[in-house]
Amino acid sequence: MPKRIRFAELAKPLPAKHSVLGRRLRAGLDEVPEHLRGEIKLTDYDKLESFEVELLRLRVRFGLSQARFARAFGLDVTAVAAWEQGRRRPNRMACILFAVIAHEPEAVRRALAA
Repeated sequence: MPKRIRFAELAKPLPAKHSVLGRRLRAGLDEVPEHLRGEIKLTDYDKLESFEVELLRLRVRFGLSQARFARAFGLDVTAVAAWEQGRRRPNRMACILFAVIAHEPEAVRRALAA
């Protein structure tokens, strides 16, 4: 039977030997009680409500087919189709790329051409 971990055990300071990821996870766990009490508001990075609709609007705004949009911005055409049809959700990096494309498409094109 696995050992049960109490919250008090999680509150102990971590030695410096732990990884950066471990320290970040720990810092996140430390914020949970404060968030639950309403003392802090956690940052929310999900700004797009519907990725499928937003991506389609973005592509239509540029007047590009899925294939041309994918080629123009270094994306896989099957991924673009799957995202638009709701069969897959773009990961965080793809969402960041969509935001840059929406605001500075020429910057993405310049970066890809370099």
